[in-house]
Amino acid sequence: MYQDKVIQPRFRIADVLHAKGATGDLWKYLYEQDLLYTVLEEARQYFTDLEITPDQLAAVEELTTDGGLEIYHQCSPFWDGEDDLFDVTSLDDLDLLPNLRVIHGGDEAMMAAPGTEDTLKARGIAVG
Repeated sequence: MYQDKVIQPRFRIADVLHAKGATGDLWKYLYEQDLLYTVLEEARQYFTDLEITPDQLAAVEELTTDGGLEIYHQCSPFWDGEDDLFDVTSLDDLDLLPNLRVIHGGDEAMMAAPGTEDTLKARGIAVG
């Protein structure tokens, strides 16, 4: 969506909030709503409803979980990466990525799920 543009249209939380009537400084709006360091419900709903085809999922061979990626800032625009907001706590959906071979930048965020190291090793998925 943000790099190789396979999934369109590109989600932008600012557009969604402005359509809901948020005006002016987005930081001030989110601060006043006590939403600065949370995943915004509008983003959660969009990505929950987003349909990704089995073919698109099968094409994923590498996954990057670096906290500086655009996706994190669309879900929580002022997230600073200093907490566990986006840590992976379950690998239940790993079967959806049958060709995943490498997870980049996932050392800390990925290891929050119980049994992660054993699960990834058994599937031949490297973390680095």
